[in-house]
Amino acid sequence: MTGPSAPDRLLAVLAAFDHDHPALSLTDISRRAGLSLTTAHRLVGALSDWGALERDASGIYHVGLRLWEIAALSPRGLALRQIALPYLEDLYEATHENVQLAVRDGSEVVYIEWISGRSAVGVKIQVGARWPLHATGVGLALLAHCEAAFQETYCGGHLAGFTPHTITDGATLRRVLAEVRHAGVAVSTRQITDDALSVAAPVRAADGSVTAAVSVVVPERDAQTPALIPAVRLAARGISRALGWQPER
Repeated sequence: MTGPSAPDRLLAVLAAFDHDHPALSLTDISRRAGLSLTTAHRLVGALSDWGALERDASGIYHVGLRLWEIAALSPRGLALRQIALPYLEDLYEATHENVQLAVRDGSEVVYIEWISGRSAVGVKIQVGARWPLHATGVGLALLAHCEAAFQETYCGGHLAGFTPHTITDGATLRRVLAEVRHAGVAVSTRQITDDALSVAAPVRAADGSVTAAVSVVVPERDAQTPALIPAVRLAARGISRALGWQPER
């Protein structure tokens, strides 16, 4: 049986880094990537020479700026963030709560922008963070507009729970997604933390497909959901128009 290919080994080195492990020693990289120390040393050297990794004075490795430069070219990354930022700032000024922009990557939602309210409810989110689609407002807004086959596969799979309120039943999730499509917004209550409520709306690309979602997260105990819905819809609509979408007349 042949082992991992050279590209697979390179990707394993990069995948050793995540939000919980942003700085690693060579030994850590070797262990987390499942590679021998000799192989890890060779690959880390090549990635460092190219700029994908950087080594600090103590010998610890970090993700390099070269990767950020490449990632900035993604149309669903920095480019989308730059277009959306004025509307996200307007939404923050209207609510002074946590404002988020996210995209879908497979069965997960990835946050590409986050504006934090000074006195807003605490959330387990940072730029680049990932969560299952069913457990967040932005995730529900995105999942509700996926292809029917993908939705059915997702609803039929394992739905991880994070609080007693997380949707973990496929039939319930199907009903919630239908409500999201009908209402045009997703309301997610206490699904990741027991004290937060999220209102999210889909963002459409020029061809009308849903490419992202925007949300505001507020304390659940005193959430004024009816007042938040128009503000979130307005932000999503503004971003969509900036992306070239034109509503049907």
